Amino acid sequence: MVTYRPEGLDDAFTPTDGDVTGAAGTPARPGGPDPDLPALGLRGWLRWAWRQLTSMRVALLLLMLLAVAAVPGTLFPQRPQDPAGVVEYLEEHATAGPWLDRLGFFDVYASVWFSAIYLLLFVSLVGCILPRTRVHLAALRGRPPRTPRRLTRFPARGGATVPDAPQAVVERAAAVLRRGSSWLPFVPSYRVDVHDEGGGTWSVAAERGYLRETGNLVFHLALVGLLVSVATGQMLHYRGQAIVVQGTGFANVEGAYDTFERGTAFDPADLEPFTLRLDEFESRFDPQTLQSRDFTAHVTLTEPGGEPQERTIKVNHPLTAGGAKVYLQGNGYAPRVTVHDGAGELAFGGAVPFLPEDEVYTSRGVIKVPDVSAGQDQVGLVGYLLPTAEEWVPGWWRSTDPQPTDPLLVLSVWRGNLGLDTGVPQNVYRLDESRMEKVTDEAGDDLTLYLRPGETVELPDGLGTVTFEDLPRFVALDLRHDPALLGVLVFALLAFAGLAASLFAPRRRLWLRASPAPEGTGGDAAAGTVVDAAGLARGDDIGLQPELDRVLDEVLGRTPAAHDRPDGGRPGRDHEAPTAAHGPGGD
Repeated sequence: MVTYRPEGLDDAFTPTDGDVTGAAGTPARPGGPDPDLPALGLRGWLRWAWRQLTSMRVALLLLMLLAVAAVPGTLFPQRPQDPAGVVEYLEEHATAGPWLDRLGFFDVYASVWFSAIYLLLFVSLVGCILPRTRVHLAALRGRPPRTPRRLTRFPARGGATVPDAPQAVVERAAAVLRRGSSWLPFVPSYRVDVHDEGGGTWSVAAERGYLRETGNLVFHLALVGLLVSVATGQMLHYRGQAIVVQGTGFANVEGAYDTFERGTAFDPADLEPFTLRLDEFESRFDPQTLQSRDFTAHVTLTEPGGEPQERTIKVNHPLTAGGAKVYLQGNGYAPRVTVHDGAGELAFGGAVPFLPEDEVYTSRGVIKVPDVSAGQDQVGLVGYLLPTAEEWVPGWWRSTDPQPTDPLLVLSVWRGNLGLDTGVPQNVYRLDESRMEKVTDEAGDDLTLYLRPGETVELPDGLGTVTFEDLPRFVALDLRHDPALLGVLVFALLAFAGLAASLFAPRRRLWLRASPAPEGTGGDAAAGTVVDAAGLARGDDIGLQPELDRVLDEVLGRTPAAHDRPDGGRPGRDHEAPTAAHGPGGD
């Protein structure tokens, strides 16, 4: 096949009749071998990876991946919040549990893979935002695009003929376009550029809608701020739980908490050493349904260098102390029990919190008595506290009211070795029965103790005595300190505002050209000024034509409905201006 080629035009990549072919049968470059393409190199690969990472597509993918990576944190117990739940899960899943633990599924938010996604998203957002911000700032300093030569091809159009001079019309239009809205008058609505096109023709170009891109950038910057705030909170936060019995208190030191967790950058020595004492606890229940209505903890707060202050803590009304929020997380009863061993020595004495299990505060607890005289078995008491006891069948008791109108302590007795000296931590609300045996009565049945406040019961086999002294209340307090909460709130509001602006701020361009009217027939003078206007929006904008009509109405001094005449004129069509009496300055 012969291909025609004009003389003097050689295509280096198209073989001619005299060209040779390479070993593979492919055409070779005339006069030499095939061109060698430059290698991409390390720098090229890094540039390519950076462009991929900072693309919006990858940023959205990382954001979705971060949401998916957070799902295991809601499915599996997390060691910082529920260490007992993690131990229980590992015991129940002997095969899968250790593998999940190695992969970090029990501490998802501190795992390597979650942190990697987090940091990649942070870098992607920063790399995406910085160049866009630079381009946006340059666009804000620029001028609106010049008025196109032909305005008839735009979706929104309008026009009129007025007796005023073209320059006066354009300057009036510029003032109308610069004027801010009624609710924000000091902020210009449009950026305006007036231009003299020569020959007596003047034009004005106006543009608005950069708030849309500004909102988009604010939204992404707020996301970066949220990431930084959350990371700061994870590093500098601390959280502790403490159970405080009525009449006692605790100091804000790490050793006083039942559980305590902190960020990697937080030093427990920075804890402000305030003290908190529980003076009284009030509870109120519905008399018909027994549903809780109000809980109030009356406490005495003593901060460093200050006098003791009487304060209250309610549900959803925390107390602020030492830079931390003190929340009322739970409450219950802590029966005060005294145990003497077989030698008559005091082996145990104090209040033991029993955990409520239902709405009538049927509470379960364990009393461990390890400090007995030499040669005697250790004692464990396991059972229930019934705030208002009722025997509904012989030998079976239940609670009928959460208030302590007739409390009863029902305990079973164990003897042996409690296992507290093995070095293995134990749950204070569970009894290790592996080295214990139940105590029986004379008939060989399991021994059950029934005690009311003030009563003392003697244990069989010379184990000693148990006395139910009284029934104080306890509260479970949750103290949280997170310096990033304010930042999270501020950036969340900024993200919402930026997203709203990026979605609802219209992007519009308006142009208006004022030209001298052509001379009349027979050499008459010019008939005034012909005004042509057009508008363009990015995307569908049903408010573009009404906006253009509003600007024309204000510039030409006509009533807003003047373009909807009975003769069939419609917005967007050229129409004659009103008479001089209705022009600028008329009535």
